[in-house]
Amino acid sequence: MRRFAKVAVVAAVVLTLLVAWLISAPPAPPSFDQVKEQWRPSDAQLLDRRGDPLYERRIDSHGRRLAWTPLDEVSPALERAVIAAEDRRFYQHHGVDVWAIAGAILRRTAGGHPRGTSTLTMQVAAMLYPSLGHGGRRRSFAQKIGQIRAALALERRWSKRQIFETYLNLVTWRGELEGVSAATRVMFAKAPHGVTAGEAAVMAALLRAPNARREAVARRAQVLSLAMGSDAPSQDEIEAALASAFVDRTSEFARANLAPHLAERMLAQSQASARSTLDLQTQRIAVESLEQHVVEVRHRGVNDGAVLVVENATGEVWAYVGGAGEVSGAAWVDGVRASRQPGSALKPLLYALAIDRHLLTAASLVEDTPLELPEERGLYRPLDYDRQFRGLVSMRTALAASLNVPAVRTAELVGVEAFASHLRELGLSSVVEEGDFYGAAIALGSADVTLWDLVGAYHALANGGVWMPLRISNPLDASGRTPRSLAPETSSTQGLRGIVDASAGAVASRRIYSPAAAFIISDVLADRASRSETFGLENSLATRFWSAVKTGTSKDMRDNWCVGYTDRFTVGVWVGNVTGAPMHDVTGITGAAPVWLDVMNYLHERYGSGAPQAPAGVIARRVSFPKSVEAARSEWFVQGTEPARSLAELDENRSQIESPAEGSIIAIDPDIPSSLQRVSFEAGRGAAGARWILDGRERCAAASPCLWQPLPGMHRLTLVDASGRAIDQVTFRVRGRSEQ
Repeated sequence: MRRFAKVAVVAAVVLTLLVAWLISAPPAPPSFDQVKEQWRPSDAQLLDRRGDPLYERRIDSHGRRLAWTPLDEVSPALERAVIAAEDRRFYQHHGVDVWAIAGAILRRTAGGHPRGTSTLTMQVAAMLYPSLGHGGRRRSFAQKIGQIRAALALERRWSKRQIFETYLNLVTWRGELEGVSAATRVMFAKAPHGVTAGEAAVMAALLRAPNARREAVARRAQVLSLAMGSDAPSQDEIEAALASAFVDRTSEFARANLAPHLAERMLAQSQASARSTLDLQTQRIAVESLEQHVVEVRHRGVNDGAVLVVENATGEVWAYVGGAGEVSGAAWVDGVRASRQPGSALKPLLYALAIDRHLLTAASLVEDTPLELPEERGLYRPLDYDRQFRGLVSMRTALAASLNVPAVRTAELVGVEAFASHLRELGLSSVVEEGDFYGAAIALGSADVTLWDLVGAYHALANGGVWMPLRISNPLDASGRTPRSLAPETSSTQGLRGIVDASAGAVASRRIYSPAAAFIISDVLADRASRSETFGLENSLATRFWSAVKTGTSKDMRDNWCVGYTDRFTVGVWVGNVTGAPMHDVTGITGAAPVWLDVMNYLHERYGSGAPQAPAGVIARRVSFPKSVEAARSEWFVQGTEPARSLAELDENRSQIESPAEGSIIAIDPDIPSSLQRVSFEAGRGAAGARWILDGRERCAAASPCLWQPLPGMHRLTLVDASGRAIDQVTFRVRGRSEQ
């Protein structure tokens, strides 16, 4: 009899549905793709290369939503738990479960407690059409019929997987949490694919009563676990899941703040999420190291810094730290993009150019002796860091030990305009003036650069001499996931040219240096022994694996730089003050280098590295130097530039005029008696026996500085050896009262 009643009720239900179907046509539902396209997260997110959040910014206060989650990225245990809780016959019915409706009517007729009869499809239909009464309120008969009509229409147009995926992304789980991604992130601090059986039971239990107390959710989860079959969790697993789910992580949810400066750029044009090439763990290591070391040297006037990490093979940026966070006095100034003077950090680029043009080799002898150069702004007289002069040194020692005078002489040899043009070719976009504007001081960093551009230039050295645009935007496919093969950016990112590598598709990679020049410079920058002339053997540049590195300190210690690379990564660090205030007793070794070392050590331990092999066109030859200059050694040469004879045969005692410089203009001070004013004539090493000849008259010996009372007019100064042969000659002008 009871079975007959149930069949009768089912027949009545079917008849009612048929009548409802006949009286009007069902609404045309939107397509699945349309629903996904209209989905808007409540937070604009900057994601790393794997989809993990680096930075989040709330843009919608009505509900907490994250990016759309595909069904194949949801834990199978959670899928089965939701089916068991909400719609056990989901994969058997066609949108409406008539048996469930009949059972509910019978229970109501018998005075029992009614159960919900909405299938997952019907719930999705109600979510898509607010007029159908979605939101927990009791629906009218007309709304119920409309929901059924919409569900049947959905089933004809969508697949079951599309319906289930939409349900998981639109349903409210607890409080303001909408969608499976936000729910798992807040309740369990994980992505949907990592949900365990115990967590799945708790989440499914929350669907009927999202704001239920913990005790009620626990009872419901235990009941559901019996229907989960092989996925059934233990009591301990359910308790652990409850303990996590009922901890308030709302504030923790919003603390993804590892890349605020990059997020400001990449999210500026869109309220949607953006995928970057950054690596979450590398970014975290760089942030923590920078903040720690800035705090350690804060008493020396250091408040800010920046870090950039680039993968050599692809040019993809793995870490972008624009500032020192809360310890900074100007936290929102992007140190990666700020223009600063690089100090000695430009020297490797200069020497690489000289090697490529066959002007120098790593064994070439250059003079580290006093030097004066006339420029538009007056005489330029460079000094080494320790204010010492070493006489003749090899180019290897000059670069590795970061000697200033040899670098300035090399800039004069290459040509300051040629070097300025070369820097622009390397992508240093802030080098906008002609070479004469910077003068020979360009070798020591008189031109402003950004960390972004400087790392890009070093990346060319690390990449065998090939420059390529740095890549930082990681395009999303239609599903919101990163495609396996990363293509150049689309036009949607064109407004971020130079940061987001929209330009990567338009700006081709190009060879800047020969593989031979890049290898030789890298070998010099990795030479700890040659570096020890200035920095000692043990310092923050000395890694236990192969690495090439250079520091730089700008005038008055306003900026610290350390840029270097292994065969896999290039890392650049800037430390200083965004206000331009000078630091105190801080060099590249003590300021930026410790951060560089931390990041490099992490990358080596995590990904490994090795020493590069000499490319074709590079040969090794043993060279000997003049006595007391440098010890004999094996040296690398671009083939065809190796010395034809021993360097030891060169005359290390040759001398030249060091002051005054050719073309100098010397002004007599009208406020000082002429009898008290003097000009010093200075010669380099090896001046023993040499004499000064001024305007054809002998003045004094050149073994020590010769002091001369200046007279207005043009003058010719000649340095002659003991036999009277001219060694060097300069002309200069003296201006005073009698000459205007």
